[in-house]
Amino acid sequence: MRLDKYLKVSRLIKRRTLANEACDSERVKLNGKIAKAGAEVKAGDTIEIRFGSNTTRVEVLSVAEQASKEASREMYKMV
Repeated sequence: MRLDKYLKVSRLIKRRTLANEACDSERVKLNGKIAKAGAEVKAGDTIEIRFGSNTTRVEVLSVAEQASKEASREMYKMV
């Protein structure tokens, strides 16, 4: 699954366009490397997102095309 879509489905970022912009401005890292919006995400990957001075690190547990609000919380765990 594309990184920008995963960020939206998992509700780490509210909208896909915002996820795209975050990737374009190099605020998202996938497994320690700056990632583009089209990068493939799979279970076991680590995503790091910078929001201003805050940094959020998560480990991908599962990948799903769609997820309810409750199920989206189970797609990752905070590291």
